[in-house]
Amino acid sequence: MEKRWIRKPAPDAEKVRHLADALRVKEAIVALLCQREVCTFEEARAYFRPDLSTLPDPLLMRDMDRAVARLREALHAGQKVLVFGDYDVDGTTSVAVAYSFLLPYFGTERIEYYIPDRYKEGYGISEAGIDYAADHNFSLIIALDCGVKSVDKIAYANERGVDFIICDHHLPGAELPAAVAVLDPKRQDCNYPFKELSGCGVGFKLMQAFAEDQGLDEAPLYDLLDLVAVSIAADIVPIMGENRTLAYHGLRLLNDPQRPQRAGLDALRELAGLQKSDLNISSLVFGFAPRINAAGRMGDAKRSVAMLLADSKQEAFDKAAVVDKTNQERRGFDTSITKEALDMIEADTLFADAHTTVLFKQDWHKGVVGIVASRCLDKYYRPTIILTESNGKATGSARSVAGFDVHQAIEECADLLDQFGGHMYAAGLTLPVENVPAFRAKFERIVASRIRPEQMIPPVEIDAELDLNEVTASFHKLLCQMEPFGPGNSNPTFMARGVYAAPNSARVVGNSHLKLALTQDGHHVLDAIGFGLAEHLPQIQQGQPFSVCYTVEINEYRGVKTLQLRLKDIRWE
Repeated sequence: MEKRWIRKPAPDAEKVRHLADALRVKEAIVALLCQREVCTFEEARAYFRPDLSTLPDPLLMRDMDRAVARLREALHAGQKVLVFGDYDVDGTTSVAVAYSFLLPYFGTERIEYYIPDRYKEGYGISEAGIDYAADHNFSLIIALDCGVKSVDKIAYANERGVDFIICDHHLPGAELPAAVAVLDPKRQDCNYPFKELSGCGVGFKLMQAFAEDQGLDEAPLYDLLDLVAVSIAADIVPIMGENRTLAYHGLRLLNDPQRPQRAGLDALRELAGLQKSDLNISSLVFGFAPRINAAGRMGDAKRSVAMLLADSKQEAFDKAAVVDKTNQERRGFDTSITKEALDMIEADTLFADAHTTVLFKQDWHKGVVGIVASRCLDKYYRPTIILTESNGKATGSARSVAGFDVHQAIEECADLLDQFGGHMYAAGLTLPVENVPAFRAKFERIVASRIRPEQMIPPVEIDAELDLNEVTASFHKLLCQMEPFGPGNSNPTFMARGVYAAPNSARVVGNSHLKLALTQDGHHVLDAIGFGLAEHLPQIQQGQPFSVCYTVEINEYRGVKTLQLRLKDIRWE
C-alpha cells in the first residue's frame, strides 16, 4: 500500500544550538527533543528523568473530594466494597491496582473484585453486577475503566441502595450518571491538567488521593506502577505528560533485577519469550496485552486478574499458562475471521470506491471483532467497523485512520444505535440487527462528507533526514534515553536518500519480509529488515538507488547484538 511520507517541521536552529551546548549532546538528538517541545535545560531534565513528585494533585480532578470522602466512610463504617472493572487490559489492571492497594485496609471479608462476563453481561456496568453487590451487602462499587455513560445502570444501583464511584477515561455523554462521584478527566467541567490518563491511571489517582487523605504509606501504591504501565501501553494512550512519568517508573520496576518481579507479569514475560530486564512499551503491547486480553475475549477475564494478583510463581505460572492457551485459541478465531472479512471486502464491488468498511456476520466471535477491524484497517486503511450478533443485537468494534474521529461519526448515527462509546480512534457500538443496512449507509455518508483524500493513505511521519554513517552504537544509546516510546513520544523515524543494497544481501524472509544490508557511501553498511516489503526485491536486485524511512533498533541473534534498521517504507528515486 502506498504511504504518505510526512516530514515534521524542522525545529528552530537557535534553540537547538543553545540546548545542545547546555546538554553537551549532538544536535541531531537535540533537534528531536525540540520537535517534542523539549527546548530548555529544565524541560530536558524533566523529560529524561521523570519525577513522581511532579504528578498533578489528584484533588484537582472533579469529584475527587467526594470520591475520597465516600471511600473513607466505607473504610471507617465497616462497609463492603466491590471493585468492578472492564474485561480488557485497562480494566483488569485497574482492578488489580485498586484491589491490591485497598486489600490491607479493608481485608478479604470486606473487599472483592468483579469483572462482567463479556457475553452474558456485555460491556461496562451491568445489572447483574449491581445485583451481585446488593445481594451480598456491598454498599459501594468502584467502577474502573467504564461507567461514564451508564446513566440507567447507576439509576438502578441507586434504587438498590448501592453507591458508585466511577473512574473512567472515555468521552462522557450529554448526561452524567447520578453516582456519588464521576472521575473522568474528559468531563467538560473537570480542570485536571492532564486529560489522557488510562482508566487504570484514573484509578491510580483515586488510590493516591485516598492514601494522602488517610496518611497512608504511598510506597505500596508506587509498587503497582508496573500494572499502570501495562495499561498505558495496551490502551494506546499518549506517552506524554503524566502518562510518560507513570510508564517510565512502571518500566523501571519491570526491568529492575534487584526487585522481586510481580509473579503474574513475570510468568507472562516467560510465556511471551521476552528477555528479563529489557522490557519496553512494545514488549507490553505485543507480549503482555494480547494474553491478558484473551481471557476476556474468549472466556472469563477474572482469570487475568487472578494471574496479576497471584502471590507465588507457581500459582502465577499455572494461571498464566491458561491465559496463554486462551490467547492461542483467540489467534485461531482471529485468523479465520480476518480471512472471511477480507474475502467479503474483495467480493463486494461496492467497497471498491467506499470510504468506510462496515461488515456484519452473525456467527463471528465477539471477542475478536476489534482485532479483525484493526487487520482490515491495515489492509484497506479506511474507518472500519466489524459487527457480529450477540444477545439478539448487532455489536462490534470500530477503528479509525490517523486524524479522523470515528467516535464522532458514530455519534451522528445515534438514532440507529442502542449504545456506543469510546475514543477518537476506537469505539464500540450496539444496535438492532435490522438497523445494520441503514447504519452502514449513514456511516458511509457521514465519513465520505468529512474525510480528506489524504487521510485514506497511511502516513509515515519522519523526524529528520539522517545519513547511514551517522547511525552508530553511541547514537542509538542516546536514542534509548528518550524512551519510553509510544503515541505522542514515538520512536524517531529517519529517512536516507540514495541508498543501495549491498551485493547479494537482499532476500525474502518469512512470507513477505525483506532482509538486506544497506549502504549509502559504498563503505558504511547496516543490516536492515522491512516487514511486508518483499515486493521491492526485484528492483533492489537491479542495483537501483532508493530512499528509505527507518527506525534504529538492536537485533539479537544467538546472543550477539547488532545495530539494525527497521524499514517502514521504500521509495524509488
